Amino acid sequence: MLTGILLGTLIGLVLALTGAGGGVLSIPLLVFGLHLSVQQAAPIGLLAVFAASLLGAVLGLRQGVVRYRAAALMGTMGMLVAPLGLLLAQRLPNRPLLVAFAMVLMYSAWRTLGHAARGADAKTAAPCLVNPHDQRLTWTRSCARALAGTGLISGLLSGLLGVGGGFVIIPALSRYTDLTLRSVQATSLAVMALVSLSGVSSAAWQGALSWDIALPFTAGAVVALLAGRQLANRLDPVRLSQVFAWFCVGVAALMLSRAVGLMPG
Repeated sequence: MLTGILLGTLIGLVLALTGAGGGVLSIPLLVFGLHLSVQQAAPIGLLAVFAASLLGAVLGLRQGVVRYRAAALMGTMGMLVAPLGLLLAQRLPNRPLLVAFAMVLMYSAWRTLGHAARGADAKTAAPCLVNPHDQRLTWTRSCARALAGTGLISGLLSGLLGVGGGFVIIPALSRYTDLTLRSVQATSLAVMALVSLSGVSSAAWQGALSWDIALPFTAGAVVALLAGRQLANRLDPVRLSQVFAWFCVGVAALMLSRAVGLMPG
C-alpha cells in the first residue's frame, strides 16, 4: 500500500507541474514499481488520472481559466472511443503494448521539445483564436474539426494504454489555439477528467480494476496535486516541460528494454 501511495504521489506532482503526463508515467511506474502488466496497470492509472485531473479542472474552473466549450467537445469525442481502446487492450498481449507505450512516450517527448523550440510564433496561424473583445474562442469549422480529432485520439489512447491523453491534448491546444499556457493546462485537465471517466467506468464494469492497488495510488495522486500546485506557480513551465520530455525518453528506453527481453519482466 505504501509503495502505491508513493507512486501515486509522483503522478500527482507531474500533473500539477505540467498539466499532463500523469497517465503516461503512471503505467511505467506501476509496471516497474509493482510488477504489473500493462493490462493491469492501465485501469489503475486511469483512475488516478481521473481523480487528480478532475480536482485540477474544478480548481481551474473556479479561477476562470478552463475553456469549457473546447473541453466539452474534446472530452465527449474521447469518451465515445475510450471503451473501444480498453476492449482492444484486454485482448492484446503485453509485449506489443509495452512497445506501443514506449513509442507514445517518445512521440510525447518529441512533441514537447519541438513545441518549446518553436515558442509562441507558431500560434499566429492557429485555427482557434481568442476574440479580443469577449476573450472567447472564435469557433470555425477547422477549429471544431481540429479539437474533435484531438479528442478522438486522446480517447483511444486513454482506453488502450491507460493514459489521460494530456500529452496529446496540450500540444494540440498549443498548436491549434492562442490560449495562454495556464489556460491550456487547465483545459487539458478538464478533458482528461472526462476521457478517463469513460475508461474507468468501462474497466470497473468489466472487473478489470484492482481496487486494493488503485485506491492508495489514487489517494497519493490527489494529495500531491494539491501540494504541487503551489510549487508550480514558482517554476518555469517551459523548463519543466523540457525536463519531463527527457525523462519520458529515459522511461521509454526502459520499457523497450523490457519488451525485447533485455530486462526481467
